[in-house]
Amino acid sequence: MQGFKIGKVDMTLFTKDVNGDLFICQIYVDDIIFGCTNEKLSHEFGEMMSREFEMSMIGELNFFLGFQIKQVKGGIFIHQEKYCRDLLKKFKMGDCKPISTPMSMNEHLDADVDGKPVDQSTYRSMIGSLLFLIASRPDIMFSVCLCARFQAAPKESHLTAVKRILRYLKHTPSIGLWYPEGAKLELLGYSDSDFAGYRVDRKSTSGGCHLLGRSLVSWSSKKQNCVALSTAEAEYIAAGACCAQILYMKQSLLDFGVVCGSVPLLCDNESAANIAKNPVQHSRTKHIDILHHFLRDHEAKGDITITGVRSEEQLADIFTKPLGEETFCRLRSELNA
Repeated sequence: MQGFKIGKVDMTLFTKDVNGDLFICQIYVDDIIFGCTNEKLSHEFGEMMSREFEMSMIGELNFFLGFQIKQVKGGIFIHQEKYCRDLLKKFKMGDCKPISTPMSMNEHLDADVDGKPVDQSTYRSMIGSLLFLIASRPDIMFSVCLCARFQAAPKESHLTAVKRILRYLKHTPSIGLWYPEGAKLELLGYSDSDFAGYRVDRKSTSGGCHLLGRSLVSWSSKKQNCVALSTAEAEYIAAGACCAQILYMKQSLLDFGVVCGSVPLLCDNESAANIAKNPVQHSRTKHIDILHHFLRDHEAKGDITITGVRSEEQLADIFTKPLGEETFCRLRSELNA
């Protein structure tokens, strides 16, 4: 292991520069995944590890923790088709009628106090299984996270919403993430929010996604901790969360020898962008928690650059609200999913 560097962010990551070739080794419990830009070095490492330790070489990575990995000449495709089909069989939805979107555009779930209760164990099992699936299916993240909020007292309306997600999976079992070869390693962030969209407590939902080159590498959909008093505030809070993720990813990329300069953060709310750039306006936004003002500080430091984007080009929209079929499919395609 001489010459290897331990990752500063991920302590299970080891990297090594061998005459200009990058060697990467990732450890997960008793499994090791490794690769190199020089195939010969990968073979030599595998042989060395087999001699030194009691382990067996499985060969090229094609299945890991429920993920199916297909490596082809043009890039790498990661999906969970087998897991998806097993999931449909487990909950007796293998013969269900397929549908083209995971949630109706006009669907707004609430606590449904007067609704008929359903089995809590079954509901939680369905949610837990779907939460594992979103690791390669960003297209269902918003709908799954929304349904997950009702695990304490699930009703028939909530179960119907979950079954619709399963019907969507029946329609699109093989969707995954495509990572093309030769893409430029440039980081880009999208930030969005759905102001007061959650009917139970009127909190907004933050959505964000990050692309490295043309590839989606991080995404999120989360209910905000506080009630925003304006659209600008909700968007500003969402952008703050997106900025924090960008800083984390910039530090992580350093372990791979990738240095990112000022990362563009695209936000479709002009007021939120101005709050981060123009300190004069802060007198009118004192109700915004001071913790969120680190967005302004990192804008000033040059870590990020807040940039406006047209609402129809906001990729993070898919993580904040139900969308119509045409818009949903377009955004899903632009995320390389």
